This record gives sequence, C-alpha cells and structure tokens, in this order.
Amino acid sequence: MAIVSLVTALLVAPLGVVFGHISLSQIKKSGEEGRGLAVAGLVVGYVLTALTIVVVAIAVWFTSVMVNWSNQFTDERNRTGFPRNGPSGTANPLPDRNLPSFTPPATLGSNCQYPKTTEPASKPATPPRTGRVPTTPPIVGATMETDLGPIGLQLDNAKAPCTVNNFASLSQQGFFDATTCHRLTTSESLGVLQCGDPTGSGTGGPGYQFPNEYPTNQYRLADPALKEPVLYPRGTLAMANAGPGTNGSQFFLVYADSQLPPSYTVFGSIDTTGLGLLDKVAAAGVKGGGDDGPPNLAVTIDQVRLD
Repeated sequence: MAIVSLVTALLVAPLGVVFGHISLSQIKKSGEEGRGLAVAGLVVGYVLTALTIVVVAIAVWFTSVMVNWSNQFTDERNRTGFPRNGPSGTANPLPDRNLPSFTPPATLGSNCQYPKTTEPASKPATPPRTGRVPTTPPIVGATMETDLGPIGLQLDNAKAPCTVNNFASLSQQGFFDATTCHRLTTSESLGVLQCGDPTGSGTGGPGYQFPNEYPTNQYRLADPALKEPVLYPRGTLAMANAGPGTNGSQFFLVYADSQLPPSYTVFGSIDTTGLGLLDKVAAAGVKGGGDDGPPNLAVTIDQVRLD
C-alpha cells in the first residue's frame, strides 16, 4: 500500500495523500515495513496538491485579467469608433490655449507614405500616390454631399498635403459614398460629428495608415504639450486616429469649439452652410440621450467631390 501511495501521489496527488494515510494506518496496526515509502507518498502528494492549487489559482487569475482586458479593449473600440479612435475632449476647457501658429517643416509633403495595416480595408481602396506631393494650390475646395444637404469643405493643402492627398484619393475612389456619420459628441468641451467609416461601426478604415501632420508636427515628439488640450475651433475639419501615425479614412467635423490634445491632424475647414447643417444634427442629439454615440438625425454621405 505504501508503494501504491507513492506511485499514486506522482500521478494523482490527492489520491496519493489518501492512500498514504491508509498505508500509515495499516503499518501502525500490523507493524509492517514501508513507513518511509508511505511518508514519502504523503509528502509528494501534499506538495503536488499544493502546487496544483497554486497553478490553478494563477491560471484563473490570468484568465480573468485577460477577459477583463479584452472587454475593456472592445468597449473602448466601440465607444471611440474604430481602430481609429475619435477624439475625446477634456473636462476642463482651456479656451486661452489655441492651436499653434504654423511653421512649415522642412520635409512638408516631401515623402508621403501610406503603409498597410494588419486590418483589411472596410471597402476596396487603393492607397494614394506616395513620395512628394505638391503643397499648391494651398486650398483645395471639396463638397460633401449628404442626404441632408451639402457640406462645403476647404482642404488645407499648404499645411497638411499628405492628409489632403489621402482625402482627395479616397473621395475620387468613392470610398465615402453611401457611408454614414457614425458618431456625434455633444459634451461641454467637445462638439464633433465623426464620419469616414464604411462599416458605420466606428472600426473601419482603408487598410493603410499614415503619419500626423499639423498641428502635431509643430511640437517635438517628447514635448509634454502634445498631451495638453488646445482649442480646435468651430469649423475645423480634422482626422480621427488611434495614436500617432494611425490616420486612415475617419475624420471629424467640429461644430462647436472643442478642447483636444494637438494630436489630431487639421486638414481643412467647413463652410457656413455646412456648419448650419451640423448645428441641426447636433440639436437633434445622440441616440439614447447621452452625449456621445450615433446621432438621432442620421447623416449619410452620398459622395465627396473635389471642386
């Protein structure tokens, strides 16, 4: 029985403990030899049982952590809208901090790159031309035709040529055609309508990404001011992203002065007619009554054309 307890302890630790106690009891009554093996079986059984409990506890804890992380990540993707996160405003508006003045970087428009992402395109799209792109004309006119009316845009090619190059390319490919503006934010510090996702879920993109331009390029990479909010004024057209260098197709239209870190590329402005349309959408509010989510007054982009 002592040998059985030792062997069992190595195979199934709890049974080894049981057999070990039975073996010791028999040895005590009969005076047989084998006490050492029985004790060894008990020790091995207890040690392996304890180790098994510890391993199971660690596995349960690790699984719980991973599930929670996965849920938080999924919730965040759904809330902010993409992999390319839309803007999240600050609760403490600082209206005296404006966007920085523009000083053209030496490399402005000299080497536009649009590398592929691991996520496939939500709608067939070809990346725009790479390399040098012109910064003239400084302003490129565009019209976003929606089911509620037109929104006139002035694309700032002089400040964000790689971004304008991308927006113009996607527009000409019909990437934005028949897509919805999936997210409206109406908080005190953030008033934007976010568009450019063919899936309408906030997680879509063109299958490639590209770096930030103005105002991010007015700061050093390690400058803490990149995390401090500045004023994105009413009428601003800017790119949504999921961090530096992750611009794709999603963009947002600012209908009310908003506080954001200078990490969202400004690439144009919205005309008066377009702002009037956005005001109507904002006035209708967010579905569910919150301040961030799908707009009650749905907006569908019929097409975006360059003027």
